[in-house]
Amino acid sequence: MDSPKGFHQNVLTPHSRKLLRIIDHCGIYEYLRMPFGIKNVPSHYQRMMNTILPHEHSEGWLIIYIDDIIICSETWQFHLERLSLVLKKILQVKMKISLKKCNFGFYYLEDLGHVVSVLSHGVDKNKVSEVLLKQMPQNKKEMMSFLGLASYYRPHLKYFAIHSRSLYRICDQQTFFEMTQERIEAYEKNRYALANAPLLLMPDWKIPFKLHIDACGEGLGAALHQVQIVNYKPHEGLICFISRKIKPTECNNHSSGVRVFSHTPTQNTPNQQIQHLYQHSSSAIFILNMHTAWYLNTACQYLYRLDSPNTVSIHQYETV
Repeated sequence: MDSPKGFHQNVLTPHSRKLLRIIDHCGIYEYLRMPFGIKNVPSHYQRMMNTILPHEHSEGWLIIYIDDIIICSETWQFHLERLSLVLKKILQVKMKISLKKCNFGFYYLEDLGHVVSVLSHGVDKNKVSEVLLKQMPQNKKEMMSFLGLASYYRPHLKYFAIHSRSLYRICDQQTFFEMTQERIEAYEKNRYALANAPLLLMPDWKIPFKLHIDACGEGLGAALHQVQIVNYKPHEGLICFISRKIKPTECNNHSSGVRVFSHTPTQNTPNQQIQHLYQHSSSAIFILNMHTAWYLNTACQYLYRLDSPNTVSIHQYETV
C-alpha cells in the first residue's frame, strides 16, 4: 500500500510554520502542511508510521518504509484479517491510501529495486537495465553513482569488494581519474555480475546454514547457503554473498592465515585447508592469539616493554 502525497498529510504546528516561512517580494508565506525537501522529514515520517502501527511492525508481518506499507501472511484468511486491522488504524488517524498504487493478494511484489516472493528475492531487472545500457563512467561522479548502485545489490554479487577495489581508488579526491585496463576489467566484472545477479533464498532460521569461504591477497569472500525443501525435494540455494577487502594489518599473513579472519572454529565448512589449520598445533596457537583479547594474552604482555622497543618478528608466533 502507498499513501499519496505522503508528507503533505502531516499538519504543521504554529511553531513549525514559523520555521518554514518563505519570504519574497510579494510577502511572507507559511506552509500549513509538511513540505517536501526538508532534511529531517523522512525520518520524522518513518517514526510517525512506526508509532501508528507499533505492534504490527514489531511482530514482523508488517514492513514500513516511509510511505510504503507491506503486509506478509501465511494464509489468505490471515492476510484479510491483518489488512483489515491496518486499514482501521490508518482510518483512525485520518490518513489516506492511494488505491491506484496498491496491490492486494500477490504472491510476489516489486519494491525498492527488488522482486520479493515467498521463497526468494532477486534484483529488479527493469531498474538495473537502465544503468547497464549506459556507457562506461567518464568521471568520478558517474563512477560513484555506479558503485553506489552495485553496492546496494552487493548481497547478490560475488566478490564485489575484490572487483571494486581498484574502482574505489579512483574516486578519491587526490587520485586522477583514469580508466586503465585493470579498472576496465573490474568494471566489466561488476557489470556482468549485476546483469546476471542470482535469486537469493529467504533464510529459514530453524535450519542450519552452510558457509563457503575463500581468500586472496586482495580480499575475503564468502557465500552463505542453506538446504531447503522446494517442491518436496531438498535444494541447496544461495542466501547471500559476503565480501570485504583486506586491511593493511592483514596483508602480512599468508593465504591460509588470511582465511582465518573470515572464519571461526564454530562454523561448519567443507574447506579442507581450514580444517587442517585447526588440526595443526602451531597454526592453532596462531589462531588462538588472533581471537584472544590483548589483556588475556600473557605472552604479549611479557614481550612488550615501555623502556625497550618490541623486536618480536611476526614470523615468531610459533615460539611465542
